[in-house]
Amino acid sequence: MYQPRTPNYSSQDPVKRWALPDRVFFACGACHILAHAFLEEHGRPEHEVVWIKPSTHRIGNHIVVATADWVFDFHGYSRRDSFLKHVWKTSRRRWPGWDAVLIALPREVLISEQRSRQLDGLWLREPQQFLHDALPRARRYLERFPAPDAVVMYGRT
Repeated sequence: MYQPRTPNYSSQDPVKRWALPDRVFFACGACHILAHAFLEEHGRPEHEVVWIKPSTHRIGNHIVVATADWVFDFHGYSRRDSFLKHVWKTSRRRWPGWDAVLIALPREVLISEQRSRQLDGLWLREPQQFLHDALPRARRYLERFPAPDAVVMYGRT
């Protein structure tokens, strides 16, 4: 999971959070907004919202859009198996003993605080709960990436 290196950064400071570069912003607390924008633009029935939910009392929540083959997040597209191996390896290096489960989420929780809080351990901000509406920012960031149909994944299966 991404750790901001911005001096004196606090996720509780809306001005500092909004001032983060887009990539960092969507890595650190707005990944669900990017997932929603992705589904708005490219969503298909086979696209699943996946929550990487850390074990109790651990940090490292993350939400991605996934298929059986790939995931999409602030990095863009990654092979699903490679992405998950990387997340576990990196997180365990930072936080020994780290573990998580993958939970499929209903799409409507991505932009509803009320609905997200109905799931144990999940509490997502709505786009308007950031300093400014985060959804237009997510839509602009998404333009940097090709549509899923245009992506060819290379590497090991």
